[in-house]
Amino acid sequence: MLIEEVYENNQGGNKFDLSSSITAQIPFFACFNNILDKKIQKDIQRYLYCTETNVPPYKGDYNNQPALWVEKFFIIKEALAKYEKRIIDARRKEKPNNKI
Repeated sequence: MLIEEVYENNQGGNKFDLSSSITAQIPFFACFNNILDKKIQKDIQRYLYCTETNVPPYKGDYNNQPALWVEKFFIIKEALAKYEKRIIDARRKEKPNNKI
């Protein structure tokens, strides 16, 4: 229902980001502790470990990586980029004269 709501609002000319909109609305009807999935947390840990240590998540090159993992990789990468952008924007808002 939340996804549909975002799509409906965006048809009216708005440009709401799907993941940000859902994240902002979750506290109104659920606790984050009930939504967090241990499997997804493991995927995020794997992503961070692999990117920080430059180690592939599975043996072999890109063609040997499971398609599901490649898809998850790009989803996690995009989500973390959006998170970092929000942090940077918030810091710029706090100190508009300082360059970050």
